[in-house]
Amino acid sequence: MTTRPLSGIRVLDFSTLLPGPMCTLLLAEAGAEVVKIERPGRGDEMRAYPPRFGSAGVNFALLNRGKRSLALDLKSADDVARAIDLVRTADVLVEQFRPDVMTRLGLGYDAMAAINPRLVYCSITGYGQSGPLADVAAHDLNYQAEAGMLGLGAGSDGMPGIPPALIADIAGGSYPAVMNILLALRERDRTGRGCHLDVSMADNLFPFMYWGLGNGWSQGAWPKAGAELVTGGSPRYQVYRTADGRYLAVAPLEQKFWENFLGVLDARHLVDDATDPVETRDAIARIIATETAAEWEKRFDGVDACVCVVRTLEEAVANPHFRDRGLFDHALEDGAGHALPATPMPIAQRFRVPAGAAGYPVLGEANADLAGPPDTD
Repeated sequence: MTTRPLSGIRVLDFSTLLPGPMCTLLLAEAGAEVVKIERPGRGDEMRAYPPRFGSAGVNFALLNRGKRSLALDLKSADDVARAIDLVRTADVLVEQFRPDVMTRLGLGYDAMAAINPRLVYCSITGYGQSGPLADVAAHDLNYQAEAGMLGLGAGSDGMPGIPPALIADIAGGSYPAVMNILLALRERDRTGRGCHLDVSMADNLFPFMYWGLGNGWSQGAWPKAGAELVTGGSPRYQVYRTADGRYLAVAPLEQKFWENFLGVLDARHLVDDATDPVETRDAIARIIATETAAEWEKRFDGVDACVCVVRTLEEAVANPHFRDRGLFDHALEDGAGHALPATPMPIAQRFRVPAGAAGYPVLGEANADLAGPPDTD
């Protein structure tokens, strides 16, 4: 069996809620030892979030599978000293406080790098370590709004919809953090030194809108909601309602797929969609509204047209394709014999913890062997 690539790497996780814990979950699934530093008594706020799974909220359980928990009061000088002792043996530190909070606690990058020059220190924040917005309180919705992403998803009435995914937290925070931690570890292999990583969730949303930036910078044509190729301005990239109130996701962007799509609709006369895209869209909507989603799914079966039914999440996890891919083979245990599928991870199976069951940490379970008296040497 292939050795997990991060075996032997120790990660200290000072983060809570989603971005940092998702980052360290990815590292843990690739073999790292993750020690989660939590407040005594309460721990990570997600421990209390409903619904519950065992002794904790299921959100906490899913995000902290396979980690260890160390309860330390970072307002206590003795507990900070214990945390510093752990830093001496750590490879990676992940924190998610506002800028300068860790410094005020005595755990800032400069002080920790002086103790352990090989430490890779990753700070995940909404707006980064510097700039006018650095200290502003915000959440995922705010980061998407400030970065111009939320506005591109407005409906026909101009009102932006609430995104169904926490894009800034995960795609702007967790994933770039892991990417840069791995790059920093690779650099450390060559130089022997760690570094401080400044991961801004808002900054990292802009790559998703590269096409809009290109249009704006090169042509002065800044994208508008409902007017562009991927924001609703083309009949080739739309969601259409079916006769039974369900929806088809239609994305035949290439000409060959477009022609195949129109062939199934018996609407080849609509092939020139550029002349009047709105009329073409409306004509297609009228056709699709005449049959049920199941009927359309049957008609498009085997046709290269980039068309599928919009699934519910419940339908998606029951899809034989995803089950065949092994997405849900890993399990999460609650310590009382109950289990549910663990969070699917974007890690190649050869690098991930072998499929099977693992639990989440009880608050402070690692205190007995990790939080000894502070080193006074």
